[in-house]
Amino acid sequence: MSSEPAFDQPPGPRPVPYSELGRELSRLVGAPSAKSVAKALDIHTVGQMLHQFPRRYIPRGELTQLNLLDLDDYATILARVVAQNFRHMQTRKGSITDVVIADNSGSGTTMVVTFFNGFKPKNELVPGVLALFSGKVSSYKGNLVLTNPEYELLPDDELSEHEAELVAVRPIPVYPATAKFPSWKTRLVIEALLPTLELNRIPDPVPAAIARRERLMPLSEAYQEIHQPSTMDSWPRARKRFRFQEALALQTSLAQKRHEASQQDATGRPSVQGGLLDAFDAQLPYTLTAGQADIGGLIAAEVAGAHPMHRLLQGEVGSGKTVVALRAMLQVIDAGGQAAFLAPTEVLAAQHLHSIQALLGPLGEGRLLGGPLATQLTLLTGSMPTAARKKSLLAAASGEAGIVIGTHALLSDNVHFADLGLIVVDEQHRFGVEQRDALRAKALKPPHLLVMTATPIPRTVAMTVFGDLEVSELTELPAGRAPIKTHLAPLAEHPQWFNRVWERSREEIDRGHQVYVVCPKIGDGDEQMFERGPSLGGPGEGSTLFGPDDALFGEPAGADGDTRPMAGVLDVVQMLRGLPVLEGKRIEPLHGRLDSALKQGTMAEFAAGEIDVLVSTTVIEVGVDVHNATLMVIMDADRFGMSQLHQLRGRVGRGGHDGTCLLVTNLEPGHPSRKRLDAVAATTDGFVLAREDLELRREGDILGAKQSGGSSGLRMLSVLRDEDLIDRARDDATAIVAEDPLLERHPALKLEIEMYLTEKNEAFLERG
Repeated sequence: MSSEPAFDQPPGPRPVPYSELGRELSRLVGAPSAKSVAKALDIHTVGQMLHQFPRRYIPRGELTQLNLLDLDDYATILARVVAQNFRHMQTRKGSITDVVIADNSGSGTTMVVTFFNGFKPKNELVPGVLALFSGKVSSYKGNLVLTNPEYELLPDDELSEHEAELVAVRPIPVYPATAKFPSWKTRLVIEALLPTLELNRIPDPVPAAIARRERLMPLSEAYQEIHQPSTMDSWPRARKRFRFQEALALQTSLAQKRHEASQQDATGRPSVQGGLLDAFDAQLPYTLTAGQADIGGLIAAEVAGAHPMHRLLQGEVGSGKTVVALRAMLQVIDAGGQAAFLAPTEVLAAQHLHSIQALLGPLGEGRLLGGPLATQLTLLTGSMPTAARKKSLLAAASGEAGIVIGTHALLSDNVHFADLGLIVVDEQHRFGVEQRDALRAKALKPPHLLVMTATPIPRTVAMTVFGDLEVSELTELPAGRAPIKTHLAPLAEHPQWFNRVWERSREEIDRGHQVYVVCPKIGDGDEQMFERGPSLGGPGEGSTLFGPDDALFGEPAGADGDTRPMAGVLDVVQMLRGLPVLEGKRIEPLHGRLDSALKQGTMAEFAAGEIDVLVSTTVIEVGVDVHNATLMVIMDADRFGMSQLHQLRGRVGRGGHDGTCLLVTNLEPGHPSRKRLDAVAATTDGFVLAREDLELRREGDILGAKQSGGSSGLRMLSVLRDEDLIDRARDDATAIVAEDPLLERHPALKLEIEMYLTEKNEAFLERG
């Protein structure tokens, strides 16, 4: 008896792609309009325009609450003019028209809309007029201001009774806007486009059984209601349909990637009794946490399998990811293979080399020195001396080195492995898929892949951004990790605390400990305010690294256009060296522009306790492990994202000593960025912080692109709000692909994926 397919398809011929969706927009709305849309929104086809959905809807008669507007946002505001003032400028030719607008919220909030030489606004925007205004919200002398915004007059009392009835019902769609392309210009293009399309001919990508279960609005009706809702109750149903449709397309594409990987052949690397891994476990001075043991067992089974493992291991700073990864590498070595460990910076690569050497002891000194079970470790970076580099290349190519640790230099064409069985990637979000694939191509068969990140990623974000990887989380901290106390040092209210920060630093030094000071820029007149990523010293290295402005895992530093001066490493070093309280103490800089040998030497001296205060950019953000460092001072902490602050403070309290982190800020109370600092100070749970970080940031920033124009990674989905929906779509996608990997029985879904996966969206899908 044959079982029914999980998802039924309607009988009859397969749906054909609706060719109009791929046509150039100019064919249906005219060349001038299409040219404007292409320039402002990067939209070129009918299908792209049709999927330029409104961000929100304004009920007719309900004015925008001005007190809820965000500064520096491009806002579309429905308001009524309450006053106007026209005056000639005194110092130069021209005039200024100030229009005062208000809402009906009862808050008393008004906004001044200023036009320079605005004779048309002077005549049209008279008291009592209702209008839509679109522009960047700013402030002047404590008042909300729009300067030279676009505006559109709205019909009011002069309408006929029938027209007034329609207007009263239909909400106003508000589309993503840019400085030169306000919301209503998109609306006008949509209004011209919709009547030319036969919406009922567009094939539905959601299988009928799923659409019934989800109670989705029919597709043609949903297109109409999302753009021209008949009531305020109709657009939420349309939006629900497109959210699920987007989630299904995204998750099906990821399910196809997982299925494709599962069909590849890999060399199984089973555990070997009495081998190097057993010897390592026997000498470990502590017991693995339950999480390390469980995930380690899962990874061991996958590495032993005949298909390549693709797993993301995330966990708090200090949760023991390196030990889990090392045990997997040793299992591969026991089975005759090699492991490559890819790190984003030379500092981090060297740190991993030292920490793994310390964990292995004699077992990492090669068979000649460490015995018959031992393996050899080697380091490969772009700035190594030629002789050392040749030695490392030979050790990798001959198979003498069981573990090869390196930066992007590992990806060079002249790097070869005898039998690459496992790739471990640290801080995956700092690498592109091309780099990962370049390393995988060096294996005889597809190698196993273990990706690690200490940047906490909420589960639904991991499911969406790293959806082609299976996700494991380490939630426990190993014994010996001391809690980190985080305190805010708000200099706006307490300027005297600036001196207290350095007194506190001296107290820590006098106890025999060391101090990190982190700055958002290098200094010395550098025009580039933020270090996009530490220089790795070799050709081609550092090109894809993210610095403090990594938009996926931390709010973009300085993204609000803030022009306040920032603390720089070089300036802070000079300042600290001149403070009496730190007299006689060794204070040294560390940043990405330093010569590689000097960077390595500085870190080695700090690790050896020879430097009291290390003033650094975020090159110490991940992996740096100095147990004697107990205090971190983060200057201008408001310039960093929440997840990054959490990552940074994880550098202290690593040796059994209590760790302290001081977040120094000059921001006034009530500033939005102060909320982020308060949240970081309130909890040490990185996953809680990551979720709060996403909730505080605007929709559309999650995948690294603001939702303006056509460039956002997600069209309708919110990875936090739509958690249950994404879960269901993932299950559906997995079942669909299991039955029909090439989507031959789901051509409409296949078409939707092809339309959805633009080049920009492909980029974030490939992060995994």
